[in-house]
Amino acid sequence: MSKILIVDDNQENRDMLSRRLSRAGYEIHVAPDGPSGVQAAYEQLPDLILMDIALGAMDGWEATEILKGDPRTANIPIIALTAHSAPRDAAVSLAVGCVDHDTKPVDMTRLLGKIEAQLKPAGQSVESPT
Repeated sequence: MSKILIVDDNQENRDMLSRRLSRAGYEIHVAPDGPSGVQAAYEQLPDLILMDIALGAMDGWEATEILKGDPRTANIPIIALTAHSAPRDAAVSLAVGCVDHDTKPVDMTRLLGKIEAQLKPAGQSVESPT
């Protein structure tokens, strides 16, 4: 079972994503802000991180840069998950090390496709979610 860390300052978002991703077969861990997200990544070593961008004092981009700069977590794929939908926001997400950028409100079919694309074993194709 793949482990996903959700870093989001909104309790409702964390709860909704946790429930839906758990039903999809993932082990879920959550963190409410950038510093605790970085700490949880070090402790849990998840297979993938969903990173909100607007997190307060340490935003998701800064947290991503910290994780990508540490050999323990550098290879964990991070998907930026944010209400910021401007092309510049997606470009910054990719520049700091995120593998993808998705917008809120969450389209679960699209998000699951992005998650599965990152977690699939090398050489396997991803079936589209139904």
